Amino acid sequence: MTESGVEIMLITSRASGRWVLPKGWPEGTEQLHDAAAREAGEEAGISGAIATRQAGRYFYVKGLSSGEQIACEVLVYPLEVDGVAEKWKERRQRKRKWVAVAEATRMLSEPDLCKVVAAFGANPRRFAA
Repeated sequence: MTESGVEIMLITSRASGRWVLPKGWPEGTEQLHDAAAREAGEEAGISGAIATRQAGRYFYVKGLSSGEQIACEVLVYPLEVDGVAEKWKERRQRKRKWVAVAEATRMLSEPDLCKVVAAFGANPRRFAA
């Protein structure tokens, strides 16, 4: 939260360089919201309180190194950021940027993700961790 409203941390995709949210796969028996928090730390260097309730979901097509493309469903969990690391696991592979919700929806490529971000931005407190 800033004086002018909610900001979203976007990162660049390693493969295409397009702007995305941190995302990834759960490890072992890890809860989905815990996986989201871990991925945010690894990919964007941010930490804080993760919501246990998803803000929404969207689908995208992931290109694999084999050339195969698979449909993936992404559940989006808000993270109230209280720490931003200067050094983090993927800092040399990605850029990161804080942006207002309206700017995030212009920068993101997936229309359904834009809807999730816009809805979250309209009422972020309903997802308080």
